[in-house]
Amino acid sequence: MIELAIVEDEDSYASQLTEYINKYQSESGNKFKITRFKDGDEITNGYKGQFDIILMDIEMKLMDGMTAAEEIRKLDQDVIIMFITNMTNYAIRGYQVDALDYVLKPVSYFAFSQKLGRAISKINKRSTNVMTIEMPSGVKKIYIDNLLYIESSGHNIIFHTFNETFSIRAKLMDYEQQLLGYHFFRSNKGYLVNLRHVDGVENGCCIINGESLLISRARKNDFMAALTNYMAEVI
Repeated sequence: MIELAIVEDEDSYASQLTEYINKYQSESGNKFKITRFKDGDEITNGYKGQFDIILMDIEMKLMDGMTAAEEIRKLDQDVIIMFITNMTNYAIRGYQVDALDYVLKPVSYFAFSQKLGRAISKINKRSTNVMTIEMPSGVKKIYIDNLLYIESSGHNIIFHTFNETFSIRAKLMDYEQQLLGYHFFRSNKGYLVNLRHVDGVENGCCIINGESLLISRARKNDFMAALTNYMAEVI
């Protein structure tokens, strides 16, 4: 199911886009859940990173589409934004918010379906293993495959990825449940390790991205069994 938002203040255009999406759905077999917003402030207010594609009108009364896109990009780097406009001079600003494309008014079904197909292809190329994390400043999406390990520290947990480290107030066991089936395993009570990224085991520690993470005595046999099973699956 593809979560798609239409942000359009004109009812006639919103209805036309909905009609085109339903037609594309019947032709392609892709399933859409469509949510309509009448202004940029509606979609940015309480935005939770729930959409895969946003069709954004640029000219709206309370908050224009470009401003709304800038606000959304602060919270969500992955959502695909496509602008709906009758003006072509927004291209440079569009690059600043990583807009995928523009749909020019009046909208033709052929042009729209081609651009929507391009957006769906981009979605399909991404890893389907995405985790959404509630942050104090908004929401953050991370690809599970890029997550090295999660560390418990007091009342917080720390996410370690290839590119960054960040923390939230949460319990490790909450994410241990979410990551069941993704080859994560506790090396000790403080580390939840992505077995995909274990480079080796030395001196009672597993080596991940050059770091040594302690394997507790109580968990050593189970951890080694889980690691062996994972390696057997991927070879």
